[in-house]
Amino acid sequence: MPGSVQNAVPSTVLPQTLSRSFARSQEYPVIENEYRNGESQRSVPVNNSRKRWRLAKRLPPTPVQALRDFYEARSGPTEPFYFYDPYETNPKFSWDPSGVATTGRYTVRFDGEWNQASGPGRSDVNIELVELA
Repeated sequence: MPGSVQNAVPSTVLPQTLSRSFARSQEYPVIENEYRNGESQRSVPVNNSRKRWRLAKRLPPTPVQALRDFYEARSGPTEPFYFYDPYETNPKFSWDPSGVATTGRYTVRFDGEWNQASGPGRSDVNIELVELA
């Protein structure tokens, strides 16, 4: 059908050693109109929030290189992959390398370009994962 966009089809899973380094946040989009008299009107365009995961740890060189290799293999933010939120899997902190288990699994992509600052023994990488619908 012309104009249709295919859903993202992941072909790989973020390694377990890297998935434990991310912290989750959620966005609830709201459309808000503010009027001159101070009143406002709000509406919610969607029923579900969009989840994001931000790298929350300073990483030693080996995991940074593994994350960089994974990022480059996905062509940065262009290719989707599966991510297991360790707090939502059953049992907690379990991981399925094949991507078959659906509990706690999200289809995500990297959000933004690679940004890294290195210090003695550890590196800060500012990278986010964003959930795809």
